[in-house]
Amino acid sequence: MSSERLERRLTAILVADVAGFSRLVHADDEGTVAQLKAHRRSLVDPKIGEHRGRIVKTTGDGLLAEFTSAVDALRCAVEIQEGMSVRNAAIAPDLRIEFRIGVNVGDIIIDGDDLLGDGVNVAARLESVAEPGGICVSGRVREDAEGALDVAFEDAGLRNFKNMGRLVPVYRVRPRSTGAEPRAKTALALPDKPSIAVLPFQNMSGDPEQDYFADGIVEDIITALARNHWLFVIARNSSFTYKGRAVDVKEVGRALGVRYVLEGSVRKTGNRVRITGQLIDAATGAHLWADYFDGTLENIFDLQDSVTAKVVGQIAPKLQQAEMQRARRKPTESLDSYDFYLRGLANVHQNTREVIDDALRLFRLAISLDPEFAAAYGMAAGCYILYLSNGWLGGAADIAEAERLARRAADLGRDDAVALCMAGITLTTVVGDLADGMAFIDEALKLNPNLSATWESSAWARIVLGEPEVAIEHAQMALRLNPLDPLTYATQAALAAAHFFAGNYDEAVMWAERSYREQPNFLPATRFAAASNALAGRIDAAIAAMERLRRLDPDLRVSNLHKLLPYRRREDAEKWAMAMRLAGLPE
Repeated sequence: MSSERLERRLTAILVADVAGFSRLVHADDEGTVAQLKAHRRSLVDPKIGEHRGRIVKTTGDGLLAEFTSAVDALRCAVEIQEGMSVRNAAIAPDLRIEFRIGVNVGDIIIDGDDLLGDGVNVAARLESVAEPGGICVSGRVREDAEGALDVAFEDAGLRNFKNMGRLVPVYRVRPRSTGAEPRAKTALALPDKPSIAVLPFQNMSGDPEQDYFADGIVEDIITALARNHWLFVIARNSSFTYKGRAVDVKEVGRALGVRYVLEGSVRKTGNRVRITGQLIDAATGAHLWADYFDGTLENIFDLQDSVTAKVVGQIAPKLQQAEMQRARRKPTESLDSYDFYLRGLANVHQNTREVIDDALRLFRLAISLDPEFAAAYGMAAGCYILYLSNGWLGGAADIAEAERLARRAADLGRDDAVALCMAGITLTTVVGDLADGMAFIDEALKLNPNLSATWESSAWARIVLGEPEVAIEHAQMALRLNPLDPLTYATQAALAAAHFFAGNYDEAVMWAERSYREQPNFLPATRFAAASNALAGRIDAAIAAMERLRRLDPDLRVSNLHKLLPYRRREDAEKWAMAMRLAGLPE
């Protein structure tokens, strides 16, 4: 008998697999495998990382993941199923990939990189009785998660699973509200100038892995339209909440507060590209213009310009030709570089370490193929802002590299708002060069007043400069340009910080809690929740927020707070340190 002691621990287990996978493979083996890989890469794996999970193993059409808490595991499962519902909306029911998911909390045995034991077996049995697109959990998961998530638990009875030796209580998870609907419930007022939203174009290529290309085309059309100062253009992240959904254009107009909506499709076959588009008056539903544009990859930017020019011509026929020419520019002459850039953009909108690392790698590849691609330098520099916000930034070498990328972006991108914006906020927050950083951000705002990321960047920069009232105005402008942004938590955290330094502690707590609800792992929100509650006199709430913060960032101390943001005013830094100390942060 072996005397070796087995390593055990209590953990939350998520098991998922594809319902009817054999049938789907029999009908279209290559297409099914490609779709599954795309879902894993774009949705499932990032969600697991976002909720602090770890994929233990994959089994063809399934996977096993572990989490430190039942709440994290179930929240991840719910968001995966909501995301799949959106992705499947435009797909025939018999062709959809739908996951069954089971979640359990139990004792497991660690066997190298694998997990074994009763806790894993129960999760697998729960998955087997879940409906396609559904989630089943154990009684322990229900006890831990009830009240923490906006879901209902439907009692499915006691199950006598094979080889369990006991009855297991099973609960089906039912969302109280759907996460697929946009968050804006009331109509937004129309701006005082022509306003437009560009919805995600449908990928007609027959290959889900080409989604990034169609998304990138739309992102560039949005950018081209946004350079026209007399237009009000909704930001990409809000428009993309409608991806994969059948939409009511009138409702889109009300939710986003715009007069016009552009929708279309992209078909890429070999070296050939076809872009179709139609411009719709959101108030009446009338089609103002529809056309298609054929060409090769070599003239992709000309195709984008054609779409943009047609739209602009419909909205304002008297637009000066000089303004149109100024709005047109090729970001790069290298199509391979542009392809890597689009892939990086598809990743950078997610907030996990692995995905941001990969985005940085892709931007570097774009730069290696075109050393004068300003926006690629800017987005690469921006990755270091995400490292800073999440506590992942290294030492002096990381800061030096961020500065190199930012200054190169600014040097090359004097007429590129994206490059200047990312260069400016990187220099301001990561490097601490407030003068150059703010100058580049202000120039980006002049070039493209529709770029919501620049308004958000300006808000954070104004916080650092000690101008919280201006920061509040700029953050609110970012929210108006991007009302449905899935990454709104960053702007909400900026509002929390600005209100904190303005002395509006109740408002600061409100915005910090909104940000935290959107993204529990976004550290700035939790930092300002702790600090604002402390100065509002809610010490218990401040301590609770600080405990949450220290679980996410155990190395944080009062002595290293200065590394997070380089406040220009000494009194701001002292106020920040005092509040964090009062909330319980060690020296």
